[in-house]
Amino acid sequence: MQFLKNTWYVAAWQGSVTRQLLARTILGEPLLFYRKLDGGVAAISDRCPHRFAPLSMGKLVGDNVECGYHGLQFDCNGACVLNPHGDGKIPRAAVVRHYPVVERYGFVWVWMGEVERADPALMPDYSHLTSEAFTTVGGEMVQQANYELVVDNLMDLSHAMYLHADYQRTDDFLTARHDVSQENGILYSKRFVPGTRAPVSFRTSLPDPDAPVDYWLDVQWSAPGLCVLEIGVVPAGHDRQHGIRRLGTHFVTPQTETSSLYFYASSRNYRLNDTVADDEIKNWQDVGFHQQDKPMIEAVQRMMNGQTDLMALKPILLPPDAASMRARRLLRQLIAEENFQPAHA
Repeated sequence: MQFLKNTWYVAAWQGSVTRQLLARTILGEPLLFYRKLDGGVAAISDRCPHRFAPLSMGKLVGDNVECGYHGLQFDCNGACVLNPHGDGKIPRAAVVRHYPVVERYGFVWVWMGEVERADPALMPDYSHLTSEAFTTVGGEMVQQANYELVVDNLMDLSHAMYLHADYQRTDDFLTARHDVSQENGILYSKRFVPGTRAPVSFRTSLPDPDAPVDYWLDVQWSAPGLCVLEIGVVPAGHDRQHGIRRLGTHFVTPQTETSSLYFYASSRNYRLNDTVADDEIKNWQDVGFHQQDKPMIEAVQRMMNGQTDLMALKPILLPPDAASMRARRLLRQLIAEENFQPAHA
């Protein structure tokens, strides 16, 4: 399976990268993250070129990583700087790959492609994650499923009417207008449900939980697995700028062909700094993501019998699949363009 490489992937929450060595597998490659003495983040290959021991089983010596097997030390650029054996000569091949990293929006991002193309300006804007206009709570998990299956789940919110019915079911959702569009490489999926009853997840934050509301669910996708779900309600007939809303941010990073790192956060513009509201959101994240989405998506992967390409199994398609199928096509196009080798004249 081919992955998109010349792009930024979320590797960890910023607080997860410390002076303790952190091992992560991304796009099938073993990586090692740690904080340098100056507070910056380093990312190098986690595989020692001597006997291929995980460097994450070693220790930090200043800003160098000492292999726990035979003591070779590598600096934050991946160069071997100490060979404690024999005359101390460092073999020419004693080097590991280093990866560009950026800390932004509360996360550590890593560039898996060509180093010279690692431009932070290519990263979409997720400033709501650190904005004082929102309160944000989040977490992470590993899903034993191909990352596109996780993205499919985010792009097709019709599943919430069944899998998450106790929290999210809304009258008329499945027949509401659904628009899918694309602009500057970003895919938008928008659904609007007028004059309906607010879903359970919003009712405790409304003055009259039974009053009709206009309900919207807008999804923004950026390749390869970056999604923002804006979900909001406003009294029926009013402008949505007066409503309450949550921005659900979902970053899906492929570990291997059949496992994914999944980072999620919920940013709300109401009940700011309210710990009770925090607990309500955290409970939903635990139930919805860990107890409902995760086992279902992993079961789908198992039923695919090792296949990672959903379309190779010729699934039937339904109207709610429009956005996820378009995202898959756009991703295939980007990967093909990245791997295009022009014919020599």
